[in-house]
Amino acid sequence: MGKRILLFIVTNILVVVTISILLSLLGVGRYIERTASGYGLNLQALLVFCLIWGFVGAFISLALSKVMAKMMMGLSVIDPRQASGIEAQLVTTVHQLAKKAGLSKMPEVAMYESEEVNAFATGPTRSSSLVAVSTGLLRKMEWAEVEGVLGHEVSHIANGDMVTMTLLQGVVNAFVMFLSRVVAFAISTAMSRSDDREGGAFPSMLNFILTIVFDIVFTLLGSMVVAAFSRYREYRADAGGANLAGNQKMISALERLRGTQELVDTGTAPSMASMKISNKKGFLSLFSTHPPLEDRIQRLQRAASGRV
Repeated sequence: MGKRILLFIVTNILVVVTISILLSLLGVGRYIERTASGYGLNLQALLVFCLIWGFVGAFISLALSKVMAKMMMGLSVIDPRQASGIEAQLVTTVHQLAKKAGLSKMPEVAMYESEEVNAFATGPTRSSSLVAVSTGLLRKMEWAEVEGVLGHEVSHIANGDMVTMTLLQGVVNAFVMFLSRVVAFAISTAMSRSDDREGGAFPSMLNFILTIVFDIVFTLLGSMVVAAFSRYREYRADAGGANLAGNQKMISALERLRGTQELVDTGTAPSMASMKISNKKGFLSLFSTHPPLEDRIQRLQRAASGRV
């Protein structure tokens, strides 16, 4: 636990220091300027400010994704040269799927101790990726179902989903920051026009509060966009997994996950929550990064029968 907390702190310090240095070098720390008629926004400086804050943190997290996963999840990376038994079978299967998906460099394969059924792929690029599975998944699934899960994860790597999601998140972050500051500035200046005519100071506290409020509002709206694209990529990874491992294996894997979902309280199961196997309905479903398992299974069944 102490190692995880330390890694989290060090990563955030690295992000803040890197961004601070970049902003200082580019001289865009201040984007509200005093003009002859009052106060104004330097939109160019604000845009650079938001792009740096929006993208740098996301890409640092992406660059460290494998390291963070290994440390925070307690992953045990399998050495293909020394693997035997289930470990050798796991590595062989991942590598076969990766070759079929056209990956030029094989992903690292790892396991970690957990009774929960979970698997994930991570890494900054297609050539520097990792596929990890829980021991619970290996114990509770038939091997054909495991192949379906592995095909799904390898498809995420082959599709470049980690990089794509990072780019999208960076764009959303930058847009949220830019729009919230522009709107907050506009309202702040509008509410203090009389003070400005008298040469009063810029209402920095009001602007600060409004910026936080709009950051929250626009972040919620932006998260819907990110979640919608994430759901799309899950459907695409399901189709890719079906192509790599076989349609029935992919369907069987999802059906097994659905059965597991019915037996586990996802609110108390962190790894189930990370797989987003949830029952969100109505408005809350807009924030879900994974589609309902029923919908995913139906799509694969329609594809198998030749229906759109």
